[in-house]
Amino acid sequence: MLNKVIIIGRLVKDPLERYMPSGTRMVEFTIAYNRRYMVGEVWKEESHFFEVKAYGKLAESLVNRISKGYTVVIEGRLTQDRWMDKEGKGQSKIRIVAESVRVINKPRIEEPVEEFSLREEEMSEEPIETPFSSEDDEIPF
Repeated sequence: MLNKVIIIGRLVKDPLERYMPSGTRMVEFTIAYNRRYMVGEVWKEESHFFEVKAYGKLAESLVNRISKGYTVVIEGRLTQDRWMDKEGKGQSKIRIVAESVRVINKPRIEEPVEEFSLREEEMSEEPIETPFSSEDDEIPF
């Protein structure tokens, strides 16, 4: 059977680094995928959140390479974690186990825009010269 996932999403928070009891490094993070679709003439959007885990060398390479806001392409497989809650009820959660992660876009850093305005007294009254006169009938190209 085939178990393959390819998804593009944006990290919603910085990755969390952990170590397994065996000493294997693990990184966990959550990505958001936004699906846009039309209903009639109105655009709708629904957000989906997926938990992702990476292990070993991949986890090591991701720790200082990705953070909140990065857009990534994840190739991996689905896994189902199962456990019993405090009331003894069976619970489960589907997660993505990453086999490769590729950064395709870093977060935009909003730099302050320098505001400026021209006051009327700073504007020139002189006409602006153009290389063409209104008498030219031919198109210059």
